[in-house]
Amino acid sequence: MKSYQIVSAAFLAIVLSAGCKKYLDKEPIGMFREDQVLTDPTANSIAGSVNNTYPILSNTLNLLGSWNWTGGLVLRGDFVLQDIASGDANKKWNPDGDQAWMDDVAKFTFTPDNGAFSGIWTYNYEGISRVNQPISQLEDDAIMQKVGMDAATKNRLLGEALFLRAYFYFDLVNNFGDVPLLLKPLKDFSDAYAAATRAPKATVMEQINADLQKAAELLPNSKYSSATEKWRVSKGAAIAMQAKSALYNENWQGVIDKVNELQTLNYYQLDQNYFDNFDITKEFADNEVIFAYDHVPSQQPRRGNGLTALLGWGFLAPSPNFVAAFEANDPRLNYTVNVADQSVYKLLGNTTSANKGNDDAPSNRIFIRWADVLLWKAEALNEKADYPAALALINQVRARARNTVTISGTPAPAGTLPDRPASTDKAQIKTWLMQERRVELGMESHRFSDLRRWKTAKAVLTAMGKSFQDKHYLYPIPQGEIDKSAGTITQNNY
Repeated sequence: MKSYQIVSAAFLAIVLSAGCKKYLDKEPIGMFREDQVLTDPTANSIAGSVNNTYPILSNTLNLLGSWNWTGGLVLRGDFVLQDIASGDANKKWNPDGDQAWMDDVAKFTFTPDNGAFSGIWTYNYEGISRVNQPISQLEDDAIMQKVGMDAATKNRLLGEALFLRAYFYFDLVNNFGDVPLLLKPLKDFSDAYAAATRAPKATVMEQINADLQKAAELLPNSKYSSATEKWRVSKGAAIAMQAKSALYNENWQGVIDKVNELQTLNYYQLDQNYFDNFDITKEFADNEVIFAYDHVPSQQPRRGNGLTALLGWGFLAPSPNFVAAFEANDPRLNYTVNVADQSVYKLLGNTTSANKGNDDAPSNRIFIRWADVLLWKAEALNEKADYPAALALINQVRARARNTVTISGTPAPAGTLPDRPASTDKAQIKTWLMQERRVELGMESHRFSDLRRWKTAKAVLTAMGKSFQDKHYLYPIPQGEIDKSAGTITQNNY
């Protein structure tokens, strides 16, 4: 693909490798040529540039290459870095030598050359590269006047773009710590070389928070930014990411304040049935999902969920340790995984195996939902010693689970998932919260980040037989990026 931004040939090839040559050399389909976007932008081309950033969050196959498994580019690798690394999932139902680099992540025997790291680095910096161009145009009053974009559209698109940039950087700093910080399109090689240094994590987090604050101010005051395109970033998503940023920085009052702000909007509540979050027939009609990527089959360019193809090839099997974490009769277990049929229902989007092996499936990729947010607030309340309020939220999530009709259509047996009792034991309440997050959010690519921020990864993973060491609290910078920068991008402690 010809890059439709000023950039990337220099920076992505030399500094970040964020774009396979085959991808960059293809002509855009249904988008705009580079010269149109850069020298003669229109309202439509700017909107198209924002829209073209969203797919970087998807599970669509081969967005950035052609079956580049070892480069981590066949699809976005969150499931490897989160579910497999944490021990919630094994690479496959039946162990084999296929894609051994995933096994190395699972065992923590990897090196900085592992494709899992170059893959997620590439995806995130490709997203940043794509979104910096429309941000620069949307923030330029002269361009806005020239293209005649109305203020409401400009504000919405800029809010979406700022959220997306913040999301990509949030993922980068949590995986790698200090990372290069790029806030404008790169025009030449000197720009690329100047950018080939790591900014301190604190500096990147300041930018993330600034982008999210501005996004929350700009996005429409409604549950959906667009009534006809409900997949777009919303004000609720921006506020939720502010709460998540506060959580990861242990700003407990900030978490509480932002979740309270979300609750005041009254846009979200727990679905009555747990599986409504994942049901492909209820996408954008449920009450709980705050931000998701809208996978749609039979599109050109493709927009389907390719992870379901991997499920059909035997990948991503919930581990026995994960399955054993569920309490007796918890309805969430059977909605998450059917061990006998080797199906992960919440990723397939229905309670059959119909989408297994489908490389263009309709099931959405969920990033933020209300149960997750409530448990963030519960964690913050516990840290602030408001134990009754923390327990009330944990029990709210448990009540929804036990009141969900089982997958066989019957109520859960009496006594299932009883409320956690009153307690002033902070450590005990946190243990309950950690357990609840694991089973409520299992296989949704949150687990390793949770273990990492709780500083429990070493204890949990070594107990599972993994070779986890203190250095693994950050992943290594991809070795190729260090080599291409001639060492100006430095390595973590590996």
